[in-house]
Amino acid sequence: MDITLTTPALLFPALSLLLLAYTNRFMALANRVRTLKPQYISTHSPSIMGQIVNLRKRLYIVRNMQVVGIGSMFGCVLCMLLLFLGLQTAGTWVFGASLAGLLVSLGMSLRELVISVEAIKFELSDLESEEEQRIIEEVRARPRAE
Repeated sequence: MDITLTTPALLFPALSLLLLAYTNRFMALANRVRTLKPQYISTHSPSIMGQIVNLRKRLYIVRNMQVVGIGSMFGCVLCMLLLFLGLQTAGTWVFGASLAGLLVSLGMSLRELVISVEAIKFELSDLESEEEQRIIEEVRARPRAE
């Protein structure tokens, strides 16, 4: 298969947007950890600790997504350089490696998405526990019919 300089260049807009999305995701998760930490310090809630543990896992995955995505972009630039220098075979292999890196990065993104559902379960479990407690207190507060 012959590729030209424009072939790897086609990935730049997609990779740039993908890395921007990953960075935004990382910042949102980091901000969430920063808001949960003081809550945990004041309440020592196991639910909040569970959320923090979940967020830490997700932060590591997002960081790795960024690293692999940057590696993929680096590979595209290297591929273009190799093609410019007339090293077609090496450029083709590097481009293939860049595509593989992009696939790995997207796979990690899917994994992070699955883990994010666990975080929502933690938040909902708090809500469910509070609602159960409210119902119990309402029942206890009702006057008994004798």
